[in-house]
Amino acid sequence: MSISIPYVLSGISIILLVIYGADVIVGNGANDGFLPFNAMTRGIAFGFPPIILSIIAFFIAKKPPYKVLGIMLIVTGILIIIGGIISVTSAAETENSKRMMGEGGSLAVIGAIIAALGVIKIRKSQPSVS
Repeated sequence: MSISIPYVLSGISIILLVIYGADVIVGNGANDGFLPFNAMTRGIAFGFPPIILSIIAFFIAKKPPYKVLGIMLIVTGILIIIGGIISVTSAAETENSKRMMGEGGSLAVIGAIIAALGVIKIRKSQPSVS
């Protein structure tokens, strides 16, 4: 079985989100994680690409049944939702609380959309019953 491009893109998305989450956990949400980036750069480098890669993976996976891809998209969506929830809960502790709550809420919505794409991919992968 060969690994197709949608699986690779989705795998990269999950890896980037896990690295991003681990850095936030190690640094307790501050800029002192193991990556030498501030929060904005870290979000742009490790948070934004998984969103784009997941959407690309969904749309380029056409014919064969991609049930595993659907599961990977759901995992990606859940990781993004968790990041949004963490952002909202930590917003009360910072001076930019309104901005962080808005970002966290939009992240949760984007994560839900990606998870929904995963559900769609799983549903399309199942044989139709006549």
